[in-house]
Amino acid sequence: MANLLTTYWKLHRTAIILALLSLTFYYAFAYHLARTDFTKLLAAFIGMFFLCYKLIQFEKWNFKFLLGIGIVFRLIFLLVEPNLSQDFYRFIWDGELVQNWFNPYLEVPNTLIEQKNLVIANAQTLHEGMGPLSARHFSNYPPLNQLIFALTSFLGADSVLGSVIAMRIVIILADIGVFYFGRKLLRNLNRSPHLIFWYFLNPLVIVELSGNLHFEGVMLFFFVLALYLISVKKWKLGAVVYALSISIKLVPLIFLPLFLKHFGWKKSIAFYALVGITSIALLLPFYSSEFIDNYAQTVSLWFSNFEFNAGLYNGIKKLALQFDAKPWELIKTYGKITPWITILSVVILTFFRNNQKLPVLMGSMLWALTLYYFTSTTVHPWYLVFLVTLCIFTEYRFAILWSAAVVLSYFAYSNTDFKESLWLLSIEYLSVYAFLGYEIITRHGKKVLFGKNEHFDKADSN
Repeated sequence: MANLLTTYWKLHRTAIILALLSLTFYYAFAYHLARTDFTKLLAAFIGMFFLCYKLIQFEKWNFKFLLGIGIVFRLIFLLVEPNLSQDFYRFIWDGELVQNWFNPYLEVPNTLIEQKNLVIANAQTLHEGMGPLSARHFSNYPPLNQLIFALTSFLGADSVLGSVIAMRIVIILADIGVFYFGRKLLRNLNRSPHLIFWYFLNPLVIVELSGNLHFEGVMLFFFVLALYLISVKKWKLGAVVYALSISIKLVPLIFLPLFLKHFGWKKSIAFYALVGITSIALLLPFYSSEFIDNYAQTVSLWFSNFEFNAGLYNGIKKLALQFDAKPWELIKTYGKITPWITILSVVILTFFRNNQKLPVLMGSMLWALTLYYFTSTTVHPWYLVFLVTLCIFTEYRFAILWSAAVVLSYFAYSNTDFKESLWLLSIEYLSVYAFLGYEIITRHGKKVLFGKNEHFDKADSN
């Protein structure tokens, strides 16, 4: 045994040292970082991304080693509450409601907190922790997500930290699932399976999902599993699993039209029917006459009221203010236009790309989501995890760069009024635009745009 350890150390000494340095960064991030300390936060992210790159560079074929350290990096956060996001308080609040047979879509926390004998455990702590913005709005988390909130709140046994630990375990297991099925899907697409580590070891993924308890990883587990099932011609089961992904986060809804050319009219109708039936079945326990209005009202806020880390919108806003435009009127007008831009882009990608081939289909998904985020008024850092995932199944890497550059948006956390730095946001977006432009040019833009890249034509796995 001693000889084996000595030999392993000699062969992988550099990678082990890099992993230990990464552990130090993640530990400091989890237990010794205040989100108002932007300098330390920026330095930590730079260090973690550099070490991530070197680990993949040195050990990209050592799957067991990189899988193991990826799990350890996540477990470091296990016993601590998130330090960059307060969303978990709302997750636990909704979970407490559901496990006590209350519908989280019908009452806002500000109204419920005024009730006497409220059955929610730690109600005052959760209400104060979620903040005034969340407390005055209806829940916007889809049905399956609500059920997971309920399960983790139950397992937490009336303890905030207990619920945090339960949620974290679910998210870590989901990430392992993304690794497992993502690797298999990469093989089916004739792509190198080591690319999955750009997801599994990505610091943004680890910090924002396992650290800050965002459920994009759970959504992506179902999403990647669905595409894997489709790649092995189990599209009916894939449709059911795809609906589960939508029932965690709504984003995969954007991609549904893209399957039309992939399956053809007859099969796509059956696919959509299965997705719809599964989604309705998950929704039925929460349905009421007020549900649709309340939910639509909350979701619409993301288009017409909220703004954070916006790209194109900030440029338009800066220009409009020179002509005495009113910001509150501008965002409402802009918010009415951007959904139509997204819809139009999806229609174009549906009918003008060669989506019969699964690699091209995933490329179309990447373009649709990229345009949506480029034009959106709100792009929280954890949103980019979806783009990172799609990128590793295509020829493009700009989303990996964006996952590193988005740390500049955290500057807003260092201000009590969450005021953003347009200079830092400009650096973030210009670097992404420039790298994306470079990638398009070097990959013969027109061929890639319309899905005629030679690599894709040879990689038809469907």
